[in-house]
Amino acid sequence: MVDTVEALVDGGRASAGPPLGPALGPKGVNIGQVIAKINEKTKAFDGMKVPVKILINDDKTFDVKVGTPPVSALIKGELGVESGAHNARTEKVGNLTLDQAKKIAEMKGDDLLGATLKAKVLEVAGACVAIGVTIDGKGPKDFTKAVKAGEYDSQF
Repeated sequence: MVDTVEALVDGGRASAGPPLGPALGPKGVNIGQVIAKINEKTKAFDGMKVPVKILINDDKTFDVKVGTPPVSALIKGELGVESGAHNARTEKVGNLTLDQAKKIAEMKGDDLLGATLKAKVLEVAGACVAIGVTIDGKGPKDFTKAVKAGEYDSQF
């Protein structure tokens, strides 16, 4: 039988305190090893909340599965902003470069539906609409039209 513990941790900064310590203690695993593994796997998401799932086997071995933060959290992290725009139609909180949009698409990986990097970047652009972020100096909808028209093909 496999025991599962799920928690939301700070990327790269998980500790033996709550929520992990109290949940892992009764399971009999080496908490220090679990925390070290979680921090190693989540260090790319420094400063963000990351969902983790710890699968504990009967022999007390464990496996750590790391989810990824929502696309909007990755965008805000990349831009260094606390929150999105209060009114995304009239207010802009930042501008993503194409490289930043590609980086976010790669971080989300298989969690995005697109089959190609280009399709995944378009999904990132969709999230930009809601939080008031431009891409490559263009509004997200204009950026999407430009990508679909082939203006960025050489960069994918």
